Amino acid sequence: MEAAEKNVSNKKLISFRIIKKASEGDIQAINEVLKHYEGYIANLSIRKMYDEYGSVHYCVDETLRRRLETKLIKTILGFKIKR
Repeated sequence: MEAAEKNVSNKKLISFRIIKKASEGDIQAINEVLKHYEGYIANLSIRKMYDEYGSVHYCVDETLRRRLETKLIKTILGFKIKR
């Protein structure tokens, strides 16, 4: 249990203030959320490509990356905070 708690405390979380501002449509806050998930989105967007010689290359599929970013923005804007 202690190891799991250490993992959570080592990760930087998005502050409530940023989440609230992003859900209200603040562009800078939305960009901060996108920046926070930038690495994760890039990792999800990696695809295996083959060149004309049959060699394998891994690269970020920009179309997929943009689609994931757009989906995240849409989700942020639809997020409702209840108290």
